[in-house]
Amino acid sequence: MRLRVEFTTEPFDLDEAPRHALVAREVIEAAELDAVDVGPFGNTAEGGADAVLTAVDDLLRKALEAGATRVSLQVNVVGAAGEGDK
Repeated sequence: MRLRVEFTTEPFDLDEAPRHALVAREVIEAAELDAVDVGPFGNTAEGGADAVLTAVDDLLRKALEAGATRVSLQVNVVGAAGEGDK
């Protein structure tokens, strides 16, 4: 199964990206995902279920350790088993 995760970390800082946002971005960019889009107000990534779920676990742990007080995320199924699994 393929999944898409959308996430944001808080608190926001419009002047400079906070450490927790940079850490979350690094985690997602380093994960074995194939459709990654990072931006100032939201981030998305897509890939096989195992890769996405592993990345989400790592993202939550590291962003919270880096000072995030809230991590909002949504996970959607975007493809059936066998459609691009990784």
